[in-house]
Amino acid sequence: MNGPRPSLDQARADMIEYQLRLRGIADPRVLQAMAEVPREEFVPDWARRYAYADEALPIAHGQTISQPYIVARMTELLAVRPGDRVLEIGTGSGYQAAILAHLGCSVVSYERQAELAAEARERLERLGYGRFVEIRVGDGSLGDPEGAPWPRIIVTAAAPRIPEALREQLDPDGGRLVIPVGPRTHQELMLVVRRGDEWQETSDGPCVFVPLIGEGGFPG
Repeated sequence: MNGPRPSLDQARADMIEYQLRLRGIADPRVLQAMAEVPREEFVPDWARRYAYADEALPIAHGQTISQPYIVARMTELLAVRPGDRVLEIGTGSGYQAAILAHLGCSVVSYERQAELAAEARERLERLGYGRFVEIRVGDGSLGDPEGAPWPRIIVTAAAPRIPEALREQLDPDGGRLVIPVGPRTHQELMLVVRRGDEWQETSDGPCVFVPLIGEGGFPG
């Protein structure tokens, strides 16, 4: 990545226009959240200048922050409303949780790595999202049965199959789950909608995520 870089404000505006709008992200609330949450605060210092690039970026502990389009698309598929309770599996940097909090959601987020969870917790507090996001350390592939049924569940790591615990913890009255599913090398981004004892599963297309490690995911 050589040559001069645009300012972060210009890079953010370009991201909204060329990476999101032109690829079909249409929900104005999602676009506004993506424009207002400072993505540069969720990447390592060396990567701040690339925060709005059209790619995933590495963060600590071998994890990644997804490319902006994927974050926006998963959020759009989740179809959250202000006041919704959201279960997030895979806190990572905390960026996806911040987007959801910006949209008025109350988020419980599970992270397997304690250090990553602590860093994300401090970051969200500093940016003013702490009161909307509770970060817990544990095996998120098992979900959170005490909080069930969950109106919305989002998984930011790839599972070999849809974890049964997450299916069962979805709200029967139209609960939505967004999750990448497939082998470690490539996946499909799946939307699961539950109505009663029926689960409708729809693929939104190919994607690539780091693996979900845990009882309902890949072995560690």
